[in-house]
Formats: sequence, structure tokens, C-alpha cells
Amino acid sequence: MHYIKHLSKDKKLKKIVAKQKPHKLIKRKNISAWLCASIMSQQLSTRVADVIFQRYLDLYEGIEPTAQQILETPFEKLRGIGLSNAKVGYIQNVAKFEIESGLDLRRLSKMNNDEVIAYLTQIKGVGRWTVEMLLMFALGREDVFAVDDLGIQNAMIRLYGLNKKDKKKFRKQLLLISEQWSPYRTYACLHLWRWKDNAPEIKKKRAKDKIR
Repeated sequence: MHYIKHLSKDKKLKKIVAKQKPHKLIKRKNISAWLCASIMSQQLSTRVADVIFQRYLDLYEGIEPTAQQILETPFEKLRGIGLSNAKVGYIQNVAKFEIESGLDLRRLSKMNNDEVIAYLTQIKGVGRWTVEMLLMFALGREDVFAVDDLGIQNAMIRLYGLNKKDKKKFRKQLLLISEQWSPYRTYACLHLWRWKDNAPEIKKKRAKDKIR
């Protein structure tokens, strides 16, 4: 893959990249559906999140609903699949935003990463971390660094021998290290996640978004 040579300039990261299969990024057309699925999965295990999302699809005969269909679905019906009051509200917020402002791939493709983050975090319930995941996994952006992701932080603590007691200093160290990976920081994150998941002493964690 085109990014491997560049990331391999980092000698510590090279050891990880060399032992793993290359990653490929994809673009998804239904951005609002991806956002809704991401909101549903927050603070849940993958297994539970999958069950709830399938129940969600079952409400619409197994097909991802349109924004209008979501808004026409009674609140209690969405609550009934296992969503909290807050998550139902956030999903409805995404649907309203799509109708009023637009969430199509063509529109977002014209924006740079910072513009997409600013645009989508206007939606109550969608934080910076969620948009960074969208940039990586739905828009296929190659140069995204999720500095607040706990999995990435834990992997970098182990790989680079960092200390997170001084949070401000720790954050600066993460950003400084990641700069050498640009313009392929997304791939570096993907390799760190995969490596972290294979390390039994590091617990799997997900970042918590700061909700507006």
C-alpha cells in the first residue's frame, strides 16, 4: 500500500505496520445512517450495539430509513428497541439536520476535515470524536488523528513509553508524534487500534464524546 513506506520512517510504528495486513479505506453514501449507527453504539459493547442496530433496521423492514421516516417514527417505538431517551433525541437531531441542512456525501466531500467537524458538531449528540470516526470510516479520509480516542492513547503510551499524568503535556506529545505520520495519520490509527486489540494487558476502551 502507498502509505506503508511513509509510516515506516517511524521506527517504532514500523514494527507494527510490518506485522499487519494493509488497511483500505472506503466511502459510504448514507452518511446519516452511519451517524445514527455510531450514536446508538456509544458506550456499548459491539455485540449489544449490533443487536440494537438490527432491531432498528427491523422497524423499517430491514432497510436503512430516510430522515423523514425517522422523524415519523414515534419516540416510544424507538425507545422500545433499547435506546435511551437521549440517544433517541440525538438520532432525531441527525434526521432533522439532514432535512434542513444536508448530509449527502457530495456536500461533505467538498469540505476539508476541520470544516466537516465544525459542520457536523452543530448537531446535538454528535461530538468531535464521532465526526473523526466518520471521516475515517465513512468518508475515507487518509489524514485524521483521533487524539482523544482512549484506544489510540493507550497504544501510544505503550509503544512510545509516554506518561499521561500531565494531560496537557501528554496531548502535545501525541500530536507531535502524529505529525510525522501526516498525510497518512488515519492508517497509523488503524494499525495502532489493531495492535492494541491484540495486546491483552490493554483494556478496550472508547472515547466519550463531549456533547454540546
